[in-house]
Amino acid sequence: MKDLFTPYELKDLKLKNRVVMPPMCQYSVSSKDGIATDWHYNHYVSRAVGGTGLIIVEMTDVEPDGRITDYDLGIWSDEHIPALARIVDACHAHGAKMGIQIGHAGRKAEDAEVPVSSSSVPFNAQSKTPRELTTAEVKDMVNKFRLGVKRAVQAGFDVIELHGAHGYLIHQFHSPLTNLRTDEYGQDLTLFGREVIAAAKSEMPEGMPLIMRISAQEYVEGGYGIKESVEFSKAYKEAGADIFHISAGGEGDIAAAGRPGTHAAYQVPLARAIKEQLDVPVIAVGRLDDAVLANAVIGNEEADLVAVGRGMLRNPYWTLEAGAELGKNPGLPQQYEAGFPRIRG
Repeated sequence: MKDLFTPYELKDLKLKNRVVMPPMCQYSVSSKDGIATDWHYNHYVSRAVGGTGLIIVEMTDVEPDGRITDYDLGIWSDEHIPALARIVDACHAHGAKMGIQIGHAGRKAEDAEVPVSSSSVPFNAQSKTPRELTTAEVKDMVNKFRLGVKRAVQAGFDVIELHGAHGYLIHQFHSPLTNLRTDEYGQDLTLFGREVIAAAKSEMPEGMPLIMRISAQEYVEGGYGIKESVEFSKAYKEAGADIFHISAGGEGDIAAAGRPGTHAAYQVPLARAIKEQLDVPVIAVGRLDDAVLANAVIGNEEADLVAVGRGMLRNPYWTLEAGAELGKNPGLPQQYEAGFPRIRG
């Protein structure tokens, strides 16, 4: 039976366990240049020492005004490559595989003077009204994603994740709430996402998997649900997405009638539905900090990988402690053996 510490392989990606650190913005770029700092280095490398199988670097943006804030990471220039490569090399040295989430905040770019989006629909009453991208600009945006992926490959990442969730730009295109266009990108709401996937794959080695992160359910009035997300995910799978990272929400103010659950594993049914209906590997995420629960998600074959977010913000050694609790050896560093007597040797 599979468990949290069963190795996982897909194409050329070989993980020592099924624990994923999901992308979580650190808002820690020091000079607004988008270049990773020592904070990012220490943040990610400590989780590699802590036994994490796959670490996905936070949303890293394809243009300066594509960032949520001016203090987020960027990948719009070759100048960003060395600092990212330094992090990748150090994490590899401790046995972790490395992913990076490539994205664009769209209308949720808080520090952009005029954010851009699929349509001129503001996020909420307090947000700036975005400018609708022209058709030519959308095509140029696809190329910016391509160049971002090219740089990520040059930096040595093992897997690429595209951010199509949480109300950011790809999500803005495939959501009927935010895509009111009349051109080809409005007639086919998955076209932008599919073109970004194709562009990404054109720069990736054949054996490198592509992850698509989606919000499988919107929590606003008139928002889409699992039926619709299954359909647009099918289009993304056909375009070349190899793994789906299943989250939810983020597209607007949460309506009281559709408020998501706050209980443990509340998004796992969404991951299971995508996995079963598309026959595709999935990453489950959302309040899975309990090791026994995370292990059950794998053992019950509800997901192939489990992402632990806030739990890893609290404890970079979450994976080592999960191994101790479950009676598994997650590749404990020799230097820490005295602290984990139940999994020594």
